[in-house]
Amino acid sequence: MPNVTSRASIIAALLAIGCIGALLGQSNPKAAPSPKFTQLSREDSTRLDQQRAVVAAAAKQRYGTAALTRTKGDLPVLQKLIDDRVFNKSQTYELESLGVAFGDVLASELPLRWVIITDEFGTDPTLRFKNMDVNVNPVTMISKRVQRDEHVNVSELLRITREQLARYEK
Repeated sequence: MPNVTSRASIIAALLAIGCIGALLGQSNPKAAPSPKFTQLSREDSTRLDQQRAVVAAAAKQRYGTAALTRTKGDLPVLQKLIDDRVFNKSQTYELESLGVAFGDVLASELPLRWVIITDEFGTDPTLRFKNMDVNVNPVTMISKRVQRDEHVNVSELLRITREQLARYEK
């Protein structure tokens, strides 16, 4: 006859392992659903344009920059706005506006286009890579780093993004 105490210990251990797995998110691993991409609505485009205007106004006021070009030529201005801490880390909207302007640079340099993504994180503007289920989120790319007191180098972020997306070209 098996020892009841050892059987109870084994059951308790298995239950504990199961609980730990549940706490760590390993109890029922499911793949995240595929993201849904849709075209920007007129309202979405207006919101992005308003965010671009925030950055353009700051660049004009601080540095006399006539306009943003939505090209790689904007990188020095974006970098200067970041380095000069024109927007502090509590100014999330403004920092995300820098992300929109940076996203325009990414879209001019890489096969990316602005769309709306709906996924497990919500519904947001993003840059979609070609027609794949691959996207880049420039809106928060700068703001999250600034809020974590990390150094932000937009030229380096462009380079890294280019390298990461090149993996999907093959």
